[in-house]
Amino acid sequence: MSGKQSITRRDGVVLDRIFVRGLVLPIAIGAYDEERGITQKVGFTIEASVGAGVSPKGDDLNEVPSYDDLVGAVKTVVAAGHINLVETLAARIADRCLDDKRIVSVLVRVEKLERGPDAVGVEIVRPRPT
Repeated sequence: MSGKQSITRRDGVVLDRIFVRGLVLPIAIGAYDEERGITQKVGFTIEASVGAGVSPKGDDLNEVPSYDDLVGAVKTVVAAGHINLVETLAARIADRCLDDKRIVSVLVRVEKLERGPDAVGVEIVRPRPT
């Protein structure tokens, strides 16, 4: 469901990555007429990379980005109302996650679970703007 792991960039910088997988919410999304006025089940995966130096010194949750922050970013964007495109939804979630200055990049995967053979969607990766 959620966890933390480390990755190493090409330049040798070690990043920790926190993630939420398997978040499913009913949301108002879709550009087609038949998608208006209804909700659809949408799945989310969020992976946020933080510098390896961003770790709790005293085992304090406030010192690190948390899984709850990632879920909160999704719920805040979804609560704003109907969105036509999964691409727009993913970009808004990424922007919201990057509001936390400790996050250096974020991967957002959005899957419409009630369209297509299994799921259709988009996956984006956004670095912190320089």
